[in-house]
Amino acid sequence: MNKHPLWLFLVLLALAGTGTVQAGDRLTATSGVGTVEGSAGGGLVPWALIGGYGSRDQIGASAHLTRVRTDGGYTLTTTAAAIGVHDTWEASVAQMRFGLSDTVPGQSVRLNVLGLKWRVLGDAVYDQDRWWPQLSVGAQYKYNEDMAVPTALGARRASDTDLLVSATKVWLGGLAGYNTLANLTLRRTRANQFGLLGFGGDLRDEAQWMPEVSGAVLLRDDLAVGAEWRLKPDNLGVFREESAHDVFIAWWPVRHLSLTAAVVNLGNVANKASQRGWYVSAQTQY
Repeated sequence: MNKHPLWLFLVLLALAGTGTVQAGDRLTATSGVGTVEGSAGGGLVPWALIGGYGSRDQIGASAHLTRVRTDGGYTLTTTAAAIGVHDTWEASVAQMRFGLSDTVPGQSVRLNVLGLKWRVLGDAVYDQDRWWPQLSVGAQYKYNEDMAVPTALGARRASDTDLLVSATKVWLGGLAGYNTLANLTLRRTRANQFGLLGFGGDLRDEAQWMPEVSGAVLLRDDLAVGAEWRLKPDNLGVFREESAHDVFIAWWPVRHLSLTAAVVNLGNVANKASQRGWYVSAQTQY
């Protein structure tokens, strides 16, 4: 399963070449930039928006590569792809590869993520005359291929499913006259460090609802700045897990390509405190 994002990316390119995946009609940037777990959103937090540029009668697609490196030497590489159907359904796939630095020299863990999202209410962009946001519900099935280190730290299981509810609203000409986005996601999870260190632990093995928040301002149609915050469960007695947050800038040099850079803080990771670093991501979308 470790090559599935690449295979799906090749399938998306083939579909695009045959016209099955259509050049979508949605506004630039309304597919988000892709999360580390594969779905449409910010870098850390999924949004209610559907991946790709497909409108109500189209199929859209996106694929991205993300790299994070912290000051403690941890590395995270995500390859991911998503398909959006009629701006209503989204299916995503991702693999996260986490290098363990000198905590476990030369070793890494791989986390596979299969996601599904359904838009149930509203349109984040076009419902300007309504107060309610776009609302989506979804699930992410996660499977950790390398459990030696997570088990040693006290993790209880190798796989689990996160449940998500996301609400996203865009105000055209909002903050200081700029288009403005706000998002709130609630995630039911027991994942340790997104699932990279397994699920559940010696302190707690029950899933909990965790809030995640994003905000962004489009300085131009092709340039956005924003910030995110994500609360994570604290299940392992060996270390205290903290929230993650970032400040990002995303640029669309052309409609079908976005480049994102961020300063990210993952909090404590295993035996290293306050892991800060850079996040860079490139995404193509149709």
